[in-house]
Amino acid sequence: EEAFEYLASAESRHWWFISRNQIIIWILKSKTKGLVNFLEVGCGTGYVISGIAKAFPDLVLEASEYFENGLAFARQRLPQCRFRQIDATAMSDENFYDCIGSFDVVEHIHDDEIVLRNFYHALRPGGFLFLTVPQHPWLWSSADEYAHHVRRYTENELRQKILYAGFNIEYSTSFVSLLLPLMSLQRFLMRNKNYNPDYEFKIHPLLNRLLYLVMLLELILLRLGLRFFAGGSLLVLARKP
Repeated sequence: EEAFEYLASAESRHWWFISRNQIIIWILKSKTKGLVNFLEVGCGTGYVISGIAKAFPDLVLEASEYFENGLAFARQRLPQCRFRQIDATAMSDENFYDCIGSFDVVEHIHDDEIVLRNFYHALRPGGFLFLTVPQHPWLWSSADEYAHHVRRYTENELRQKILYAGFNIEYSTSFVSLLLPLMSLQRFLMRNKNYNPDYEFKIHPLLNRLLYLVMLLELILLRLGLRFFAGGSLLVLARKP
């Protein structure tokens, strides 16, 4: 909970959050159709949902968060959005949403299969589920422990859990792929060290810009049709039949 203030001050300037938002918005624009409403589960400080609001001004937006601390920041960012505090393992919505997005959230939850089933029930027939998660268990480090991750996913694990929940998979790709060698080295060096968030968040502006430009190249390659099969993160777009 104490991380929300730190995140709120860093997200809008940090290469990873900016790049992830650009990829999320590209997927929504290019691979979904007919969306009237959208629910983000695990919205944190509201950085993603505020980006979606700018890209889709006519979309009816809702967002939920387990921690009230995060919602305080989210409400300031996007007053027009409907926010609520919920536990994703106890959702009771039925056949309502056109799209549910949950971005780097389910890896924090032990009962992720229950959450995926809840998402299935909350979506209308034909509705989209959009997930991003950290990938590759061999990248596990003190950064994951600091973030209270339960797991880093393999592509097969996430795919099988989504299919088991009843969805059809429409699109998937890794991302943070061009930077994977650098990320692997960093995670290896910090594996047995205590994690300091300043190491990743308080980086030199020139380095931050360089990493963003690498991710911009990655987005261009994704838009050209290339899919990555390894990367620090995994993205899956699925659909309820």
